[in-house]
Amino acid sequence: MGRKRHVTLKNSAKSLALAAASALFATGAHAQAGPAGSSPITGALDWIQGTLMGKVATTVAVIAVAMVGFMMLTGRMNWRYGATVIIGVFILFGAATIVGGIQAVAH
Repeated sequence: MGRKRHVTLKNSAKSLALAAASALFATGAHAQAGPAGSSPITGALDWIQGTLMGKVATTVAVIAVAMVGFMMLTGRMNWRYGATVIIGVFILFGAATIVGGIQAVAH
């Protein structure tokens, strides 16, 4: 008999972070001249970046980091998992800078 695979919150968060990072990396690539007809794609990627970097997302990230930090200090959350969440927020908001640095080194 095969094992059933359960989707956990941790796996969902990883897949969401991967999708967001790939969208942000693709957004940095659209600064160059794109092929004809790429305007809808560029518009969609700009919308995703605006959503991920907007005021609502920033507020949610600040609240999440504060809650995770409080839970880590009170012993209700594993330090390793808490650090992963906080580092993920830094990577999400620093993705444009990271991609810019990689592009500068590549040229």
